[in-house]
Amino acid sequence: METPSISNKPRETENFKDVKVMIVDDSKTIRRTAELLLTKAGCEVITAVDGFEALATVARHHPDIIFIDIMMPKLDGYQTCSLIKNNKSYRKIPIVMLSSKDGLFDRAKSRISGSDDYLTKPFTREELLGVIRTQVIAHRS
Repeated sequence: METPSISNKPRETENFKDVKVMIVDDSKTIRRTAELLLTKAGCEVITAVDGFEALATVARHHPDIIFIDIMMPKLDGYQTCSLIKNNKSYRKIPIVMLSSKDGLFDRAKSRISGSDDYLTKPFTREELLGVIRTQVIAHRS
């Protein structure tokens, strides 16, 4: 007896096609993993290796949502988030902090810096897509 195939595509694939996502992380592995997961869902993905590159990339690409690693050299995620949120041209872009820590202090500091959400690494495909549904797609309706 043949087993029916199960699709790994999200239910709302068509909703992700117009979503431009930026991933900011100094880890090539994290950037590549997120890029693969989100590209398969139909998102356009832009990456940056640190906060300084992120600031220039936001200005060039104006993404719909930004995922920022907290612990980065030069300019950390909190500083990067604050700089983006303090610019009137970009303050409405949802920012999701990425961290290997799941403590209350880190979540609170993320909120104070202006973030809209928080994900703990390692994240899953559904966690990434769930945040995009909540922060971007739900607000388009």
